[in-house]
Amino acid sequence: MTDHRYQSPLSNRYASPAMQRLWSEQYKIGLWRRIWLALAESEHELGLDIPEAALAEIRQHLDDADLAAAAQYERRFRHDVMAHIHALGDQAPAARAYLHLGATSAFVTDNADMLVIRDGLRLVLGRLIEVTKALGVFAERHAGLPCLAYTHFQAAQLTTVGKRATLWAQDFALDIEALCHRIETLRTRGCKGTTGTQASFLELFRGDHGKVRELERRVTAKLGFKAAFPVTGQTYSRKADAQVLDALSGIAQSASKMACDLRLLQHEGELLEPFESEQIGSSAMAYKRNPMRAERINALARFVISLTGNTAHTAATQWLERTLDDSANRRLTLPEAFLATDAILMLAGNIAGGIEVREGVIARHVFEQMPFMATERWMMLGVQAGGDRQALHEVIRQASHTVAKQVSEGGPNDLLHRLGGAPEFTAVPVERLRAELDPARYVGRAPEQTTEFLAEFLNPLLARAAAIAADAPAAEITV
Repeated sequence: MTDHRYQSPLSNRYASPAMQRLWSEQYKIGLWRRIWLALAESEHELGLDIPEAALAEIRQHLDDADLAAAAQYERRFRHDVMAHIHALGDQAPAARAYLHLGATSAFVTDNADMLVIRDGLRLVLGRLIEVTKALGVFAERHAGLPCLAYTHFQAAQLTTVGKRATLWAQDFALDIEALCHRIETLRTRGCKGTTGTQASFLELFRGDHGKVRELERRVTAKLGFKAAFPVTGQTYSRKADAQVLDALSGIAQSASKMACDLRLLQHEGELLEPFESEQIGSSAMAYKRNPMRAERINALARFVISLTGNTAHTAATQWLERTLDDSANRRLTLPEAFLATDAILMLAGNIAGGIEVREGVIARHVFEQMPFMATERWMMLGVQAGGDRQALHEVIRQASHTVAKQVSEGGPNDLLHRLGGAPEFTAVPVERLRAELDPARYVGRAPEQTTEFLAEFLNPLLARAAAIAADAPAAEITV
């Protein structure tokens, strides 16, 4: 049967099965049922007359929700939570009278959202660690390889290929710090009742404030969280969503920066993203090798960054204790941000683990520019040999501009030959001038900065973050 309905590219082209599962309807309803179970168990433990048989029936039906039956109920009730309460009640009749006792819809929806967000962040963190680790390996391998640095995309002084990679890795490391903080400070909505006052639970426990507080503590613990929000309205503060999207946007920014750099360097022929043996770069130009992964990262990153406006506006426009204008927007924004970030990191990981370094091209570009970079040292040699600093400067200035124009037109860089033959430089042997053209003498502390960055900052951070990401769902990664 042909399906004429729109399908999101995030599902059928880009995101992993693991991330798609987290945001699936089946997974969400499984969480709802676990949340209802946590509530009923805790109420039972604190003395409410909920029979063990009711709890047992809920436990038997955590993962077999009949979505079609629930959809029929929703068409009648126009309310998704009530539809699933009735659907679960059909499967667990002994529990029907006790489901959702004292709760409001946001009890299941918000707590489930936070569970999905937590698991999604852990999965993202795991991918982020792998990308950053691969960049660290790359940086260490090429820590001492001199290359042109660029400012304004114009040739500047030298750096090393490894040092440049630490700039990308550091951006991702900052994202790791932000993500770890978000995961460690996530809270559940807890058991707050209709407008956040816990009035319904206070009624159930006959005015026992201690039991109401203990109910929230127990439910929070059963859901695997350290704490609930201290206060809420009907929903948890939508600032929490905005903060999560800010973290995902940060990852998109870092990946997009790296991808832009790689596109520029692939144009220069210095660094190239991986290219499969049967990959096609163009349907017409068979010779082409386009940086399609980096370009896709830029495209998806632009999308993720744009979504932060949605959560920010949602947080800013909530009315008093509750308004429903957040619902439809969150159903779109939250899963799509996670799926797109997941796709970005899979692409980034594929690139970081397989960057092709063309050392010959890098060396040629360095060689073409080295005479210009050596001019200050040549001038100092001329002064040491008795020359006039200002006269030497003028000779270098005129010759440099002439040679720069010559190089731009495809000619050789013969600045050394020109200066070696200039009267102002006759006191300096040409071989002494040539000795100043060793690129390794112009990279400063780039190799040392690279190794220090890895040993003192990146590797310890990755070790700490790995423990937080350890509970991330397993995934099949394909690019």
